[in-house]
Amino acid sequence: MVPDGFLEQDFRVLTPEAFEFVVNNELKRAVRSQNYLTLVVVEPTPRGAAEDTEGDRDRAMSDVAKLVSREVRETDLISRTDRGQLSVVLLDADLPNSMRVIDRLLARLDDYEFPRPLTFEVGAACCPTHGADLESLKRGAEVRPVRQRRNQSSAQ
Repeated sequence: MVPDGFLEQDFRVLTPEAFEFVVNNELKRAVRSQNYLTLVVVEPTPRGAAEDTEGDRDRAMSDVAKLVSREVRETDLISRTDRGQLSVVLLDADLPNSMRVIDRLLARLDDYEFPRPLTFEVGAACCPTHGADLESLKRGAEVRPVRQRRNQSSAQ
């Protein structure tokens, strides 16, 4: 497979630059069409990580991205941030409907056995409810944590 300049990996994870470009266009479309759009931010944190390495975090993030990509629509957008978070944009989804998707995502993450147990913090913000630009939605997702779960992986 030829490397794609817009994707970080071979399974739908956009580079931060491509993600921002596409999300900004989708935000304009959502405002123009009076549609909803929800930004979901997932932050996995290894628990008991005294010897946690960058490789462990990268592997956990890659596993989380693969699981999330299976639970959202092909048209939804996924990207990793430089802050160790996974951003997902649910197109044409208001916050109540997005909460069902978030619950399904967290159930999937709880059922998965990661190499190390993880804690997941999830925040979400909706356009136009919480803002109409990407920065407003990012701030809204940070201050509006919607769920927190602990993965009970038995592998140590």
